[in-house]
Amino acid sequence: MRLAWTTDIHLNHVQMPAWDQWLAQVAAARPDAVLITGDISESDDVIFQLRRIAESIPTPIYFVLGNHDFYFSSIAATRQRVSALARDVDSLCYLSDCGPIELSPTHFLVGEDGWGDATEGDYENSMVRLNDFATIKDFTRVDPIDWPAMLRGQGAESAQRLQDKLAVVPAQAREILVATHVPPFREACWYEGKTTDDHWAPFFVCGQVGKVLRDYARQNPGVQLTVICGHTHHGGTAEMLPNLVVHTAAADYGIPKLDRVLEI
Repeated sequence: MRLAWTTDIHLNHVQMPAWDQWLAQVAAARPDAVLITGDISESDDVIFQLRRIAESIPTPIYFVLGNHDFYFSSIAATRQRVSALARDVDSLCYLSDCGPIELSPTHFLVGEDGWGDATEGDYENSMVRLNDFATIKDFTRVDPIDWPAMLRGQGAESAQRLQDKLAVVPAQAREILVATHVPPFREACWYEGKTTDDHWAPFFVCGQVGKVLRDYARQNPGVQLTVICGHTHHGGTAEMLPNLVVHTAAADYGIPKLDRVLEI
């Protein structure tokens, strides 16, 4: 199986020539499926863009959502609409809303959106504030003093959903591909060839998902965990354990591209 992996495509910023070029890249890769690790568009546009992708690419499309996909709506409302769409369009599979996908008898795919969950770095002394807080209704409706608790809550929910999925991966699994948007470790949060500092880590690392992955890898040394993510728009690879590797893909606004083809 050949999985064409792309991330942070931000299609609301993409003009037709760049869209056509992206489709040509996908076609040239001859994939059996396409895998998108979030930031497809924004909430008022993401349904249209997912339908557009499904109508343009004749393969299954596995995806998770990124923080931008919730802009101008709430997290729950966006997930509900996207889940309904994926149930209506056969080729779309929202990984956060489904269990493990069998790619081969020994290879499985799981996915979870993730969230920068304020469990890494120094939230209190950071001057960083993402547009999430001004554009996602969950945050605009509450006092900013509640934001760190909300971030931790989103991370905890993502971690629990991922833990539940890993728990039901069949015993014959030898490799699990984990698709998520937010890097689950500081070591996988790349920017210009370096990993994150204490100011950016609270918003660019989902530490609770990282703990689930690390625990699973230690408890199952015979299973290779390969994690793919985006969010930072800069690429790199981090080997966390002998059987736990994280690949973070680069991206540019307005120029969607394939990061690589994953061969199963």
